[in-house]
Order: sequence, then structure tokens, then C-alpha cells
Amino acid sequence: MKITFLGTGTSQGIPVIACSCGVCVSENKKDKRLRTSIMVEDKGKVIVVDTGPDFRQQMLRENVKQLDAVVFTHEHKDHIAGLDDVRAFNYKQKRDMDIYATPEVQTALIREFHYAFTEYKYPGVPQLELHTIGDELFNIGGVVIQPINVWHHKMPVKAYRFGNFTYITDANQIEERELEKIKGSEILVINALRKESHISHFTLDEAIAVIEKIKPKKAYLIHISHLLGYHDEVEKKLPAFVKIAYDGLCIKM
Repeated sequence: MKITFLGTGTSQGIPVIACSCGVCVSENKKDKRLRTSIMVEDKGKVIVVDTGPDFRQQMLRENVKQLDAVVFTHEHKDHIAGLDDVRAFNYKQKRDMDIYATPEVQTALIREFHYAFTEYKYPGVPQLELHTIGDELFNIGGVVIQPINVWHHKMPVKAYRFGNFTYITDANQIEERELEKIKGSEILVINALRKESHISHFTLDEAIAVIEKIKPKKAYLIHISHLLGYHDEVEKKLPAFVKIAYDGLCIKM
């Protein structure tokens, strides 16, 4: 299995024109973060988790030629806004794109991309096939995925486990029974927005606390705001097995 970090950043924070911390204009490529998303390649299938506003740019950067399915974590705009651009894969692959999402996310997709779901579709709109997911394991072409329920303040969000790899974005609370589904993961990816408290995201210290409960062999931090600080400076202070993910990073399992 190969995992590519398409984006590791967030829409949270102040605009670059008002940023005085320097991270936004850093020359280090690891400080340049598009909106958070990953691509999982396994058993000949290519699956993307979330299509944020930067989806098209991410697909072009990684030279992606095949996309079999999109899996959504939740319905916030920075995780769904790029869905329209799957139309290029519709054209190339000559089939509808399989979309896996909860009923709540599907409602948001139908609202935001209503033109893709009307009875009489304008030529060229994205062709989408919706699949409903809940708490049970589901299978995409032999790739088995375990949904995990986490909380983004009061919003339910799906985290996902692919074998020994678990991916958690946009969360600040995980109930004990859901933590049990994560335990045993060799690699854990978890959001760490910034150092200061936030209403709906783990802080750096909170993310580290979850990592210490799970005890993976390696952990990566994502959904990083510029308020966390410079990549290299922050990473030096982390436990040896914890790293800050960066756009374009690939890991193989």
C-alpha cells in the first residue's frame, strides 16, 4: 500500500496578506500546504480521501492517471469543494466516479453540486455514483476500509483505517470505543491545527496525547495551520517517531 499526502494544510487562520509570522512566505517547500487530503493506492485501486478546493492542482502535481473512488470524511467546504474536477476522470475512464459518504455528506454534495444530480444533466457535468457508508467495514475493489467515528466539536466526522494505517482529520475528540478501532495501527495520521486551544481541532499537545494512547510505530501530523510554526523548527521538538507530514510525502506499507 502506498499513501500520498496530497495536502496537509487548512483554510483555518488569517489571510497571507495579514500574516506576520513568516510561515506563509517561507522558502521551505514543507511550509507550503494545500488543503488536507490523501491518496491511497492498494490492490491496483486508487482512492482519494476528500476533494478540497485544491483537488485539481493536487491531481496534476502527482500526475494521477487513474482514480477509482473518492471517500469523504465530512461535508465542510474545504473537504468537498473540488469534487467537480472528477469530471476529467469520467472522461478518461468512461465511467461514473464512485463516491463513498455518509447520508449527511451526500446531502451536502447534492446541495453544492445539484447540477450533477438533476434528472436532465447538462453535457459534461461530473458523473457520480453515490454509495452510503455507516459504521461497518466497506470494500472498494478488495481494499477494506474501517470507518471510525470522531468529533469535530459537535459535528460527526469519519476517520478511516486501511489495514495498519489510520487517518484522522478534523477532530478534537475520540470516544474510547472508537480508540479501540485505531489501536494496533502501525502508522497514525492525525490533525494538529496549532499550539493554542481550538474549539474543533486537536492542538499539538492534544494530538501527541492521542498518539501516546495509540502507540503507533510512526505518526504524522496534518491539517496544519501556519500558527503551528515552521515545519523544521516544530519537528525538532517532537518525539522521534512523530513527524509533520508535508505535501507530496509518500509512504509505503
